[in-house]
Amino acid sequence: MTPVSVEHIREGIRRLDLAGRAICVHSSLRSFGGLLGGPSSVLDALLAEQCTVLVPAFSYEHEALPPPGVEYERNAYQAPDKDGIPFDPDANECSEGMGVLPRTVLAIPGRVRGNHPWSSFAAIGPTARQLISGQTPVEVYAPLEELAAVGGSVLLMGVGLDRMTLIHLAEARTGRQLFRRWVLDPAGEVVESLIGGHAGGFVNLDPILREIERRTEVGASMWRAFSAREALELATEAIRRTPSITHCEEECARCDASIAGGPIVQS
Repeated sequence: MTPVSVEHIREGIRRLDLAGRAICVHSSLRSFGGLLGGPSSVLDALLAEQCTVLVPAFSYEHEALPPPGVEYERNAYQAPDKDGIPFDPDANECSEGMGVLPRTVLAIPGRVRGNHPWSSFAAIGPTARQLISGQTPVEVYAPLEELAAVGGSVLLMGVGLDRMTLIHLAEARTGRQLFRRWVLDPAGEVVESLIGGHAGGFVNLDPILREIERRTEVGASMWRAFSAREALELATEAIRRTPSITHCEEECARCDASIAGGPIVQS
């Protein structure tokens, strides 16, 4: 198979009518089957099409022990052995499991990174700051809220719905509490943050979201694009109607806790 070039990627973006849009990208670059120019070619192509590229850039090195006596029932929580390191939004660290593209975005001068020590998003492009500016430790999915508000899209490059972070926002919209974790902010202070649960069961939403997805192939990679607003609405409705739809196939304390409503938080 011919290796995928920047022009192949640009053609795929145009076929999906994504040029000029804000896009949350989840990707497996191995899915292309061969990529000329490496990871930077994907980002170069997206930016050449005037896209704003939003990626999850989560880093788990900043977890801290909770303050004494602070705990929540149904929080699916196991405390770390010790505190991690303070978060620095100007740093480029990103947990290995996030993939290559988020690390590529973080390394680009001018990128913007959100203020969430555990679950930050990063963006590059014309509306990057607009997407990212609302993220805080308790407004973890503010970038996705903004993405939906501005008519943006979610693009899955060779990955499934278990990578679509937007579905965590749909869970929250049904009234589920997000999980509580404690992290070290840039000043080294312990702060409470909100994070999503387990995404393994999100593939169960495939039949529901298929009705709005647009598909194309770029090399060996199957791309699936969704209107963020429409996907959010459909996923929220489906989870509200059938809460167990988000449960993975395993015995999973996080899935159980999410379906039960998440952590019990006193008002």
